[in-house]
Amino acid sequence: MSIALAGIIAGVVICLAGIFTDTHTKKHKIKLKAIEKEVELEKLRLETYTMETEKLRLELEQSKVLLLEEKQNSSK
Repeated sequence: MSIALAGIIAGVVICLAGIFTDTHTKKHKIKLKAIEKEVELEKLRLETYTMETEKLRLELEQSKVLLLEEKQNSSK
């Protein structure tokens, strides 16, 4: 009788361990996907920042050129 009870307890423990492991694995996979999405979002933010910076640099350069042209025209 005690061998049967020990077998049942062992079976229950194995099932619980499997459930715990599966849940733990799924939880880590979800976290990994979230981190991957955050990395992707950060790359997009950096790309957008770089494009905006380049756009502003070009606008500033254009403003400098226009200002210099205006200064030259006014000095003539």
